[in-house]
Amino acid sequence: MIFAGLAASLLVILIGAKFFCNGVEWLGNKLGLARGAVGSVLAALGTALPETMIPVVAILFGTSNAAQHVGTGAILGAPFMLATVGFGMAGLAAIGMARHRGVWRIVPDAALARRDLSFFLVTYTVAIGAAFLPPAIRSFTVVVLIGGYFLFLVRAVTQGERFGEGEKLEPLLVAPRLPDPPLSLVAGQVLCAFLAIFFGAKIFVQNMGVLAHNLGVAPFLFSLLIAPVATEMPELFNSVIWIRERKDTLAMGNITGAMVFQSSLVPCLGIALTPWQLTSGAFFSAGITLASGLAAYIYLRRNGFFNSWFFVLAGGVFYALFVLAVVKGIVC
Repeated sequence: MIFAGLAASLLVILIGAKFFCNGVEWLGNKLGLARGAVGSVLAALGTALPETMIPVVAILFGTSNAAQHVGTGAILGAPFMLATVGFGMAGLAAIGMARHRGVWRIVPDAALARRDLSFFLVTYTVAIGAAFLPPAIRSFTVVVLIGGYFLFLVRAVTQGERFGEGEKLEPLLVAPRLPDPPLSLVAGQVLCAFLAIFFGAKIFVQNMGVLAHNLGVAPFLFSLLIAPVATEMPELFNSVIWIRERKDTLAMGNITGAMVFQSSLVPCLGIALTPWQLTSGAFFSAGITLASGLAAYIYLRRNGFFNSWFFVLAGGVFYALFVLAVVKGIVC
């Protein structure tokens, strides 16, 4: 029954992601947004909401110590998954679709991708570093992180060419015969697709939670390793869809934009409302996350593109390193 629920929820997420990607492209076109803002802001914020609800519910409504661990683990788990499994899946998608795409590389707009990764590296470092500060000063990092994300939004909305310039949009899926669908119809498709993704992710998390309980997985490890795999599915599916369509800037922006959001605004919740005392396992996962993000930034800065095999190997190695540490009992 559990596995049937997992399969059904994945199908709902996948269908919702297809409609969401299509709708977001049209929405970005209708609003006249910059290309980078469509993937790094619109798509990233929309698909980041399911995993954001886990720490929100755990921290605001949880009453036990375990709830605090779940909230902290979920905050750290989202960027960890995106920087490891997310990168790896993007690379696998590009490799698997190389014949269809005609290229092995993932070639986003290098300036936009560097912008996202640099913001992520700075904000995530600030969020983790807050654990070493006294409470009076720690609260100041919340202001810094909120200000950092606001600056990122301004840069994303204003930087780069307008979306839709030089490319043909696929017909809106709910109205394929309309060459220029109205904004209300576009927004309706995006909203319905988001609700489908949200519902699918919720069912997936519930079934994963039951499975983790049956396997005796600790709350922190569940929220760090298992729950984000479920809740990051929308970002991953969206990126795979865009990689297949050779829209690499949107594909990578969906991942890196979500990383910026998950490393800036979401940690504010933990810093402001919890003791924000991170365990050795939390610091270890944060170190891996930063190492993966930094490796991607350096590779992109040197080459101007991403090698698909680099993503697969780097993401896989970093994720396997943490799992091995968990299995060996080094972190818990």
